[in-house]
Amino acid sequence: MNPVVLIAEELAPAAIEVLAHDFDVRHVDGTDRPALLSALSEADAVIVRSATRIDAEAIAAAPRLKVVARAGVGLDNVEVPAATTRGVMVVNAPTSNIVSAAEQAVALLLAVARNTASASAALKVGEWKRSKYTGVEVQGKTVGVVGLGRIGVLFAQRIAAFGTRLIAYDPYIQPARAAQLGVRLVGLEELLRQSDFISIHLPKTSETVGLIGEKELAIVKPGVRIVNAARGGLVDEQALADAIAEGRVAGAGVDVYAKEPCTSSPLFAFDNVVATPHLGASTHEAQDKAGLAVARSVKLALQGEFVPDAVNVQTGGVVAEDVRPLLPLAEKLGRAFTAVAGGIAASVTVDVRGEVVSNDVSVLKLAATKGLFSSVVEEQVTYVNAPHLAAERGVEVSLVTRPETADDALLVTIRGALPDGRTVSVSGTSVTGARDVNKLTEVDGFDVEIGAEGILAFLRYADRPGVVGAVGTLLGEAGVNIAAMQVARREAGGETLMTLTVDQALGADLLTAVADSVGATSASTADLREE
Repeated sequence: MNPVVLIAEELAPAAIEVLAHDFDVRHVDGTDRPALLSALSEADAVIVRSATRIDAEAIAAAPRLKVVARAGVGLDNVEVPAATTRGVMVVNAPTSNIVSAAEQAVALLLAVARNTASASAALKVGEWKRSKYTGVEVQGKTVGVVGLGRIGVLFAQRIAAFGTRLIAYDPYIQPARAAQLGVRLVGLEELLRQSDFISIHLPKTSETVGLIGEKELAIVKPGVRIVNAARGGLVDEQALADAIAEGRVAGAGVDVYAKEPCTSSPLFAFDNVVATPHLGASTHEAQDKAGLAVARSVKLALQGEFVPDAVNVQTGGVVAEDVRPLLPLAEKLGRAFTAVAGGIAASVTVDVRGEVVSNDVSVLKLAATKGLFSSVVEEQVTYVNAPHLAAERGVEVSLVTRPETADDALLVTIRGALPDGRTVSVSGTSVTGARDVNKLTEVDGFDVEIGAEGILAFLRYADRPGVVGAVGTLLGEAGVNIAAMQVARREAGGETLMTLTVDQALGADLLTAVADSVGATSASTADLREE
């Protein structure tokens, strides 16, 4: 009997053809919950889009299930932890929509520049007002790209063909890589002040939410046009509406919103705003690519082959029992390193010490690389695409193993050289027992001992009385609970590192306020929660 592949939503005929010869392909309406649960009882794999919910109940109803495939990028409708607990592989199509998303940003930019939408609407109600809808040329203008991930790069390559000058803000890409793309890296403030057009291409994190707000819009070049086809909430909609009303911003193209579905926004009141209902991935080609990609992944998985787009499988090979607990540790250290460094290093070394190195620990380099990029690119980072992301950004990641440690304990260190010449390091260990516990033991030369879990905040400042109280007071007033805190210093009155575990994400404004209140020389956060 051939394995059963259950298709719960519409899939491209070409994708079905990939599966038809080797598997028993069945169809069900994924939105009909009883029918779905019944059909899952015999399914070895299920393919969904966005309407079908594959949660713990659905997974429990499928005793033979080996693969859940989402024909798209997001996984909001798939309960990945439940799948992982059951040993069910989850795959998606992380690059299926990147061209469509980049083209949507270009389309919005051009539509805003030429007043296309409002002119079309006026003509259709009988108004022929050519002078009212006079636009501007894109050629010769400065275009600021906020975020040079895959979509940002595709956007930059396409808009460059219009004869534009390209500048970009992305603290996680090497200047040499940007130069190869014909883009000059600048700070965010310089980008805001110089750009005639701005296009946003960032992931949505606690640090990027509200990145372009009232303060930033107060310093933009007069007449700038802003496009956001990345994630809702990166641009403050009310602040943008105010800037348009005041004439500081000449127009905007918006495809994403803080809350979706969105049918009411202050931006909808303006003729010089082109607003679309999150159409970045809504092309026939993107949908077909997504279907084909996951169909191929399902075929590989059910045939026991390596699956490139698995999001909850650590490696394509066998991982030794002693090494498995170190995978989340290495990934969390990578995330912490990026937060402490404030950017991506030019080169990174993953140093593993202890008896565990008698096993093949090369997968720990992959885990650390995944962590390095997990909070700084817009696409989902997996064990497969992490090396490609590093290569694209000119980051060399190497592995060093040593069987001995000072006290025969396990130690993993992520050490990197930054473009400005600084060296940053983060170390940790894993304590096995009833449950594996990951701990940070060193942060940039400071000895610490704090759990590598939850949301961490790092503050560096000159040692003096009152800092702990001031930080606690500010966070308390903001309603943020401190679960743990540790202060480390090399000498009295010298440089000090405060590490906190907090119960909720710190927004950029709050983190800045805390840092300013204590005169911190650096402040950053790392989200080490399980994905």
